[in-house]
Amino acid sequence: MHLRKQTPFKPRKVLLVILDGVGYSPKGPEFGNAVAGARLPFLSKLWSNSPTILLKAHGRSVGMPSDEDMGNSEVGHNVLGCGRIFDQGAKLVNNSIATGALFQGQAWKDVTNNCKAKGSTLHLLGLFSDGNVHSHIDHTKALIEGAVREGLKKIRLHILLDGRDVPEKSALDYLIPFENWLEELRQAGTDIRVASGGGRMTITMDRYEADWSMVERGWKIHVLGEGRSFPNATTAIQTFRNEDPKVIDQYLPGFVIYENGNPVGKIVDGDSVVFTNFRGDRAIEISQALTQTKFDKFNRGTLPNIVYAGMMQYDGDLKLPERYLVSPPAIDRTLGEYMAKSGILQYALSETQKYGHVTFFWNGNRSGYFDQSKEEFKEIPSDVIPFDQSPEMKAELITQELERALSQNSYDFYRVNYANGDMVGHTGNYAATVKAMEFLDAKMQRLAKVCVDNKIILIVTADHGNADEMYQLDKKGNVEKDKNGLPVPKTSHTLNPVPFTVLDPVDSIRLKSNVQDAGLANVAATILDLMGYETPEGYHESLIDR
Repeated sequence: MHLRKQTPFKPRKVLLVILDGVGYSPKGPEFGNAVAGARLPFLSKLWSNSPTILLKAHGRSVGMPSDEDMGNSEVGHNVLGCGRIFDQGAKLVNNSIATGALFQGQAWKDVTNNCKAKGSTLHLLGLFSDGNVHSHIDHTKALIEGAVREGLKKIRLHILLDGRDVPEKSALDYLIPFENWLEELRQAGTDIRVASGGGRMTITMDRYEADWSMVERGWKIHVLGEGRSFPNATTAIQTFRNEDPKVIDQYLPGFVIYENGNPVGKIVDGDSVVFTNFRGDRAIEISQALTQTKFDKFNRGTLPNIVYAGMMQYDGDLKLPERYLVSPPAIDRTLGEYMAKSGILQYALSETQKYGHVTFFWNGNRSGYFDQSKEEFKEIPSDVIPFDQSPEMKAELITQELERALSQNSYDFYRVNYANGDMVGHTGNYAATVKAMEFLDAKMQRLAKVCVDNKIILIVTADHGNADEMYQLDKKGNVEKDKNGLPVPKTSHTLNPVPFTVLDPVDSIRLKSNVQDAGLANVAATILDLMGYETPEGYHESLIDR
């Protein structure tokens, strides 16, 4: 598995900068476009004067079920790193449910047979929305329907509120009709209740070990039933909003549903638990907490003896979890593997929030190195604070580290992710996102200089949009307003394309303008083309116009 050199072979070095969440929209700042609203002297000049085209970064172009589905960082980095399009989590789960394969699989049988044999509870824990980035509420409903068909009598739901991939205060829009549906099931004889919940950025869904205290809070809420008590989830959400009208769903505190002085759904010995998220990064830590006998991240107390399954396997190398309902995409022949086996030296860098994206997801959902003698992965620890409080995040430290590495010029291919546009964009804070973009602009200027000095080709692109549309827009494209006449913040990703720009300090580069459905899958071949290598079989074509 080696790359073939072009004839004649003219080796070049490349830096790929992924400005996470920085898409393109023709709309101006009045529509919440923080990219257009920011003062970006360097990036504006780069996009105007250097070869630049727009790439699709959502929907079918990244393996999602339809073009109405947003892209995200996971699938974006998968596609960037493998040069092809694989069906991704949402589509795989949809197909498995539609064909019935999920319910015929051994994992589902293990989960349900355990409950039937012991008369125990089935717990469904996961993100509760139709954002289709980490999960989909329809998948949860399908699992409930499957459990009812199996004759399970007791089901408990632990709902992680979104407000990030969907409107920021939309939790009740999902919960109220869902509760009405649950009531129909209760009338038909199923003991089914929401047992606990909380905001996704408050409990349970930490990633990359940035803040294990989130998982610990989730453990106490879901497993031990310890937390602020309410008679139902609707009351909990309404109470939190009355106490703090500014709090949005993703930051709502955790809650436990009590009845007659006791929690209605602790996770105990003999129960079965399914984590309903299909995306892996925010599912790994809670899966470790619920399954690993050797565990030192926080004091769990006694680990319940449960049958646990993930919607998918979240880490294939770690085999985590061992039991899963739907097989993840088998992504092979990634750019990282080709380079490692061809002797091309690689350097990957980001802060904690996106470190796994330039390593794990880039390498096709694979942990670790292909060949550690030819690869270096560098992580800058992220702060544990709301990111709009520090919109610069760790961009300065990342830039300093990258300047050092580029100046040493020891590697052939460098990749870096700046998380600001995405992580600050997810807060819904337009002003903070503008500041984040302006801070990034100065960093990009510094990187361009060091690339020019060392004759390294600079590529600047993104994995999906976010900062480019910070206000909710209606179907006519107008900004939605709240009762005070203010724009409704948007915290989710967008359907917009992303810029792709090449700055070559040595040669004059042209980009093809006629590639049909040009998207993120074309980036891998483009990188290889610039470095002097032929496109591997099956990869989408290079964007370089020779």
